[in-house]
Amino acid sequence: MTNSYEEKANIEMQRWQRKIEKSSSFSKKYTKKLQNKINEKIPEKVHEMFTTSIKNMVQATLVGAEYTTATIPLEGATLEERETKLQQKIKMYKKTAAVEGAGTGAGGILLGMVDFPLLLSIKMKFLFEAASLYGFDVKDYRERLFILYLFQLAFSSEEKRKEVLKKMKHWEEVKSQLPDKETYLQQINWKEFQLEYRDHIDLIKLLQIVPGFGAIVGAFANYHFLEMLGETAKNSYRMRVLGVGS
Repeated sequence: MTNSYEEKANIEMQRWQRKIEKSSSFSKKYTKKLQNKINEKIPEKVHEMFTTSIKNMVQATLVGAEYTTATIPLEGATLEERETKLQQKIKMYKKTAAVEGAGTGAGGILLGMVDFPLLLSIKMKFLFEAASLYGFDVKDYRERLFILYLFQLAFSSEEKRKEVLKKMKHWEEVKSQLPDKETYLQQINWKEFQLEYRDHIDLIKLLQIVPGFGAIVGAFANYHFLEMLGETAKNSYRMRVLGVGS
């Protein structure tokens, strides 16, 4: 008989999937237009910093050892046990991100720019730990690629999220068709990746560099982003653990 916790998790996961697959509302389309206008007014050096940070994060995720050294897959645990540990991690990382955002947000534009790569690092460390809690070995580059898709799912436009969710729902099939790591690295379009992410968070993060207002916004924004990432990670790995993604 199916575990009652797993039944509940499955229902939550299906609800989460439907939310992603819904059509875009007018307000969200309007927000995207507003983001595009804001992008045009951002200094070029800020755009360059965003681009460099994302490129470095993608490369570190796929080929670096920075996030893999302390991650050991959790074996022999139930879904409930895994997710109890995950909730503890989410709570810890939300606090860490909020403190970091408040500190850099209080410093105006220069520290606001510093916050961006720091927040990326916090997010990726959390995702690597989440993967291990669900029993997946992040030393396999395909698992690290799944983490990047998960990251995109949390922080991309609605159209991109639908496209990524489709791949993740059929991950075993997608994974079986992946080339070796070196071939894949030559094909990755990190520029498109960073544009999706940057556009998603610009609107709220720009307020972080407003003098006298940034600390409050920085703490709130970073806390919110980790909360959203936690929900995405939980439901993405549920699709694989429960085997009911499609």
